[in-house]
Amino acid sequence: MLSKKTKYGLKALTYIARKGNNLPVLISEIATEENISKKFLEAILLQLKNNGLLGSKKGKGGGYYLIKAPNEIKVASLIRVLEGPIAMLPCVSLNFYEKCDDCIDETKCGLHHLMLEVRDNMLSVLENKTLEDLTSL
Repeated sequence: MLSKKTKYGLKALTYIARKGNNLPVLISEIATEENISKKFLEAILLQLKNNGLLGSKKGKGGGYYLIKAPNEIKVASLIRVLEGPIAMLPCVSLNFYEKCDDCIDETKCGLHHLMLEVRDNMLSVLENKTLEDLTSL
């Protein structure tokens, strides 16, 4: 299940992308339109900025804007920035792999094989969807 942070981050990015004019969007506007706590949204947008997905401008006409075009931003990368690993178990994670403490042999672990299949199918969807796809729904 996605955390509220990830859900709100995706909603905010979708809102910014829908604006389509590459002009900065105020946090207060996003918060009001998407029904997100302004304080919580500030932290989320700062994290996205610190990870190179958003830029910001201070002062009059300021706000947050996308660094890349929406069709260049994969949903999988957004989830990784906001949520962390996509895989449900650390032993099947591509970017955050860790061996499970209680597992003797991953090659014989039924749960490991099931979660590999889940991860692969989820990634197949998330790697083939972009922020632009979220704006067209």
